[in-house]
Amino acid sequence: MASQAIESNRPGAEVFNGDAICMKKSVNLLEELGLPKGLLPMEDIQEFGYNRTTGFMWLVQGKKKVEHTFKKIKQTVSYAAEVTAFAEKGKLRKITGVKTKELMLWLSVVEVCVPEASPEKVTFKTGTGLSDSFDATAFALGE
Repeated sequence: MASQAIESNRPGAEVFNGDAICMKKSVNLLEELGLPKGLLPMEDIQEFGYNRTTGFMWLVQGKKKVEHTFKKIKQTVSYAAEVTAFAEKGKLRKITGVKTKELMLWLSVVEVCVPEASPEKVTFKTGTGLSDSFDATAFALGE
């Protein structure tokens, strides 16, 4: 079930199972990185892992995918059954499993960052080279 990237980063990683603890640990990690706590509103999370040495993190949810609309910015985002990223201060990079809907197209989100100079903004970059910034409050927990 888990991808090769997860398996290769599993040794030495902190791994948790069960929705409640996985949600708590993923929110704690986002907060520790200086990212909005509601950035990954996934459901029925079965596994969360984070390898502090490599920076690799992953979330595996029970459903095939979950779509979430961030109401404040009217943006729909799709989260695959497996979401992975490399985490560092203020940034998630090389993201897999996250897409945003732009007009009629689904674009892969490959990076999310919160610049130190303007922590009130969150910038999303897609695989096509497009990027957009939004007010960080749109990604508060429960939004």
